[in-house]
Amino acid sequence: MKYIFTQLEEDIRDFYHTLSITNPHEIDMYHIANTFDIWIEYENEKSDLIETTNGMFTISLDNRLTTQEQWQDFGHEFGHYVKHVGKQHKLRKHFRDLQEYQADNFMYQFCVPTFMLFNYQTANYLNIESGITFVSEKFNVTEEFAKNRLIHYRNQLMQAKADEEHRMYMETLYPKAPPYSKETNRILAQLHRQLTNKSK
Repeated sequence: MKYIFTQLEEDIRDFYHTLSITNPHEIDMYHIANTFDIWIEYENEKSDLIETTNGMFTISLDNRLTTQEQWQDFGHEFGHYVKHVGKQHKLRKHFRDLQEYQADNFMYQFCVPTFMLFNYQTANYLNIESGITFVSEKFNVTEEFAKNRLIHYRNQLMQAKADEEHRMYMETLYPKAPPYSKETNRILAQLHRQLTNKSK
């Protein structure tokens, strides 16, 4: 099965690769925060991303949470940092809701990256329950988080499988559909050159 990464999955994979991180045990939120000059502090209140007066950022984590929950909150707030820098409280409610949804999606992909999940056996990915404890321990997330992430992962894999089956079916109907033959590619290149010369 050919799996095509979403743009977010690619961006997160590339991000981790720039930090030379390829395995879950190498992920360190302090190293990530330090790379982006983000302060991490712990307060007795809900986690939040704070922009200071000098343009620096702090991720304030709820000190009442477990380390797994704090890592998840870091992923969510880092998602806001990457995608939504600005004054969120001034936005209308539906825009705030959209940003929260986007930050949650980022969090799931960031804390349990797809490219890392591919390193493990997924032959039985339809059985979510069998992978919850493994993902929870391997990626330092709660079991509820692991379950939600595995459901999303399963859905992505099932969509990739359906897409591949559809592509193969369409190729039987239209054998000249991409990938094109050498002859077709030659003709297309010739047409492109002709059109390019006419526009000059």
